[in-house]
Amino acid sequence: MIYKQLGRTDLNVSLLCLGSMTWGTQNTPQEGHAQIDMVLDHGINFIDTAEIYPTTPLSKETQGETERIIGQWVEASGRRSEVILATKVAGEGYRNVRDGAPISPATIRIALEESLRAMRTDYIDLYQLHWPNRGSYMFRKNWLYDPTGQDRDATLTHMAEVLECLESFRREGKVRHVGLSNESAWGTAQWLRFSEDGALPRIASIQNEYSLLCRLFDTDLAELAHNEDVGLLAFSPLACGLLTRKYSAGKNAPAGSRMSITSDLGGRITPRVWPAIDAYAKIADDHGLDLGQMALAWAMTRPFMGSVIFGATSLPQLESAIASADLTLSDEVMASIDAAHKAHPMPY
Repeated sequence: MIYKQLGRTDLNVSLLCLGSMTWGTQNTPQEGHAQIDMVLDHGINFIDTAEIYPTTPLSKETQGETERIIGQWVEASGRRSEVILATKVAGEGYRNVRDGAPISPATIRIALEESLRAMRTDYIDLYQLHWPNRGSYMFRKNWLYDPTGQDRDATLTHMAEVLECLESFRREGKVRHVGLSNESAWGTAQWLRFSEDGALPRIASIQNEYSLLCRLFDTDLAELAHNEDVGLLAFSPLACGLLTRKYSAGKNAPAGSRMSITSDLGGRITPRVWPAIDAYAKIADDHGLDLGQMALAWAMTRPFMGSVIFGATSLPQLESAIASADLTLSDEVMASIDAAHKAHPMPY
């Protein structure tokens, strides 16, 4: 397993990160615990979660169950020191948590203490803001994105207040480092600006969607990540299973799969997506590769990558994903991927 320093922190994270958002709905606690044990056995030391998980489906009744499952594992195993735990505070509009209140020092205090209790730990290694209060272009909102309604002064005041709050928790030892999620280049730059004198926590990472089918990070954010030492934590690197051959156009989704619960996979199912998947599948077939492993291995080659977050609902799926860490893609494969991307840009 390859490890990378995350941003300018002292965290050396595995290049693969175990995602947990199925634990509590699609996976039982026992299955979640088995996944943690398996990845640790293979050198993966990084687990990502959020206070709103599980996600399939999202509900008020199950909200927080994933963190509690992790806490049960921590208590039973006694292996807290072997894992780097990342979680997120939810924000404006998500009604299942605090009635959709925006992120603020007050909501962070409530959320952080609950996450600590749920995961039965004294500290969070990486505490992330799940999405900006001002809105985001992620989750297919890029097609109609309009930032002209934003209030710059209010946004900057909010950022300063939040970082001051997180600094107080850092001094208490409850938060080691901080990160963002579903953020833009401008937003990330502003968060970084507040920490330039070293008095406030410096942003270590951005958790945004990134895969062969979703490459919004490749330009401005890639430049920022390189120059400012901010690592991408890529979520949905298998495009919610689209890059595993699990789903096909015109066919029913397998029972219990994410697509059987969310039929359009959050807007990812479009007429353009199937030809794009076929193009990448052909590359894998031509070179005797597993499509999912190729997708993960490719993501791990990206120069701005901090860690690639993958999930699974079964141990065989998990084992297959872990094997991608040992896969080296040839120059020919990489060139073919570049050509496929040019032919099929932004399929959703």
